[in-house]
Amino acid sequence: MVRGSGSRAASVRRRVTTMLALAAAAWCGPASAEPTTITVATVNNGDMIIMQSLTRQFEQAHPDVRIRWVILEENVLRQRVTTDIATRAGQFDVVTVGNYEVPIWAKQGWLRPFDDLPAEYDVGDLIGTVREGLSVDGKLYGLPFYAESAMTYYRKDLFEKAGLTMPEQPTYAQVRDFAGKITDRRARTFGICLRGKPGWGENMAYLTTLVHTFGGQWFGKDWKPEIESAPWKSAIAYYTDILKKDGPPGATSNGFNENLVLFAGGRCGMWIDSTVAAGLLYDPSQSTVSDRTAFAAMPVGDYTGGPTWLWSWNLAIPATSQKRDAAKTFVQWATGKDYVRLVAKEKGWVSAPPGTRRSTYASEEYRKAAPFSGFVLKAIETANPNGQTREPRPPGASGAQFVAIPEFQGIGTAVGQTLAATVTGRNTIEEALAIAQNATAQTMRQAGYPK
Repeated sequence: MVRGSGSRAASVRRRVTTMLALAAAAWCGPASAEPTTITVATVNNGDMIIMQSLTRQFEQAHPDVRIRWVILEENVLRQRVTTDIATRAGQFDVVTVGNYEVPIWAKQGWLRPFDDLPAEYDVGDLIGTVREGLSVDGKLYGLPFYAESAMTYYRKDLFEKAGLTMPEQPTYAQVRDFAGKITDRRARTFGICLRGKPGWGENMAYLTTLVHTFGGQWFGKDWKPEIESAPWKSAIAYYTDILKKDGPPGATSNGFNENLVLFAGGRCGMWIDSTVAAGLLYDPSQSTVSDRTAFAAMPVGDYTGGPTWLWSWNLAIPATSQKRDAAKTFVQWATGKDYVRLVAKEKGWVSAPPGTRRSTYASEEYRKAAPFSGFVLKAIETANPNGQTREPRPPGASGAQFVAIPEFQGIGTAVGQTLAATVTGRNTIEEALAIAQNATAQTMRQAGYPK
């Protein structure tokens, strides 16, 4: 009797315990899944550093996604991402790539298309020239984080002191004269800063535009290199001479970021580079010369009808990513209208990522904070990277600061290293151009050009 009663009591207790456990589970709901961690590869430019600093805001709004950042110097980023994409290693879920890579890689099937964006993303708000550069067969394969053309920055206080006036459209002859008159090496103020760090997207991005406006081009209509031509010799002679006489020491170590630091620190009288730097140079929290900075158009040489600079840094999803949904959530966030407003709130409107959305330029707050905004918008909207060079280009050739063929990444980097030697004095201009001509011709033959 007693043993039976005890057994029934134990059975009741077990049933009650089970019911309580089931009730608790029902109340709490199913165990929450672990957040998905995506790996994002990006460049160490100022706008991307801001993006990283806002990680907490993204993760709070999207608690099911976590971000692992890989932030690299520009040349290293390009090498790492290109290798990962081409070998299908799958290290990255989101990559930061330019409008050079996006169309080429999309045609190779290396990137996922953004073909189902929600209406609130507002694709129509993206500036047309930028959107077109990221589209293949009507589909977007990258979403623009920021876009740029190019312009001339200068110190208006130094120009006033020297009795100089910067025209709205300077020529390279005028820039040569200005640089000599405002250089003051004892005060460590240099007349001009230009990209000197070797790389297809560093010194060769600038030098390609210089060659174009001096009347040259990379290839003739049969795809044979024209690097030993007279326009190339004139352009490289100009570049080498002005950097040696009026540039900062160690110019071949200076890319976009290094020159940005030099100008913002008061060391450059002029700097010819990307329009994206304007937001940083006019920001008093990042620039000691924010109240003394002025701007003009990019200089021209004796040929003024050539291709014009258009670049965008974009976020794309490799086809190898197994976390497409989480990656897409992040990319839409970082390139959307709300992100622009978030940066404005956290960092000020002058720091908003430029060049991608018409709505940014329609903002009265942005126009007030960014006196350069109208100039930049016009430069990007009217940019024509497919413009004609003085002599006919090969069929299908395009690009202002690059040539839109897969081989250019290797060619540009090799030629950039060779031409940097003219600034350091290791090679004469003639020697450097001969080396670059022969190496490029060999690469093009091996690649089967003309095709």
